[in-house]
Amino acid sequence: MSSSTAAHGHRPIADVAPLALCAREPHVPADRLVAEMVPPPRFDSVRFDTYIPDPGQPSQTEAVRVLSGFAAGLGGAHASGSGKKRWFQKKAAAPSGPRGIYLDGGYGVGKTHLLASLWHAAPAAPEQKAFGTFVELTNLVGALGFQQTVRTLSDHRLLCIDEFELDDPGDTVLVSSLLSKVVEQGVALAATSNTLPGKLGEGRFAATDFLREIQGLSAHFKALRIDGEDYRHRGLPEAPAPYSEEQVTKAAYATDGASLDDFPHLLAHLSKVHPSRYGALTDDLTAVCLTDVTPVPDQSTALRLVVLADRLYDREVPVLASGVPFDRLFSEDMLNGGYRKKYFRAISRLTALARDAKGLVDT
Repeated sequence: MSSSTAAHGHRPIADVAPLALCAREPHVPADRLVAEMVPPPRFDSVRFDTYIPDPGQPSQTEAVRVLSGFAAGLGGAHASGSGKKRWFQKKAAAPSGPRGIYLDGGYGVGKTHLLASLWHAAPAAPEQKAFGTFVELTNLVGALGFQQTVRTLSDHRLLCIDEFELDDPGDTVLVSSLLSKVVEQGVALAATSNTLPGKLGEGRFAATDFLREIQGLSAHFKALRIDGEDYRHRGLPEAPAPYSEEQVTKAAYATDGASLDDFPHLLAHLSKVHPSRYGALTDDLTAVCLTDVTPVPDQSTALRLVVLADRLYDREVPVLASGVPFDRLFSEDMLNGGYRKKYFRAISRLTALARDAKGLVDT
């Protein structure tokens, strides 16, 4: 049979079977990890003027103003313009003001949109700017080693880190040490973060936690609070109910570039693929079709699913599913635990992708 055996027994209903994520085992070279440190496809075209502030949240308008000024102030960094500092050159004077911006707000208020807009607005060539999640940054250190990562990033003017992880002390110390080194070389920083375990109010704001955890770096950051509700639910309809297995399978066969997988088998496959490769796992997909979606069985599996949801959301890949609704993926214990913000983000993003998938089903 073809690689679409992930359809698991479905009788073929078209000449060309869909793809299967379970049949993919991508290998990602280190140079691709560096080259891909740019805003994901979902944020290719975002700019400050495409961010639509909520009229009831003046902090959102203020955030655009402050970040625009921060971007403009980066023009003096690495004044040679080459991005390659020569060790015998006199270091240029650092621009006035903070060398780092921390975007402090709940999920869905547009922090990633603003962070990507800052990357686009910074007056430097793309190869002199880096954008990635905290997980992608730790994966880069794993691929290149600490010292080579420092040398690679020190050639940049701006490093943007989305979803800085505060729930893993070891990785937090590692990345804080890395950022301390690149700040010494004049690299400007911008970051968003999740929250530490055990915080009330679903950890909507984390500036105090963030500045404490990065220790010596805190003086380099200006915290910029962004209030607001999750925009993915602002004025939008509820997520569509799951479809039947027959509808999902038929849509997968009818959609060029779609994948079709049994959800429990996909969860098992994710355990065999390093999360740094989940982006490559989704290469060239136009839709992800999942049958028999069930609640995830444990926290390790849940955290892997969060990473996959992030990569699918970044790439705007619709997700069509049968089984339980996405808001029942995670147990009450998970949603009340230390990683709850990650799980709520995954539910929010998968819900948005489920809405995007409605057009794949014949009505």
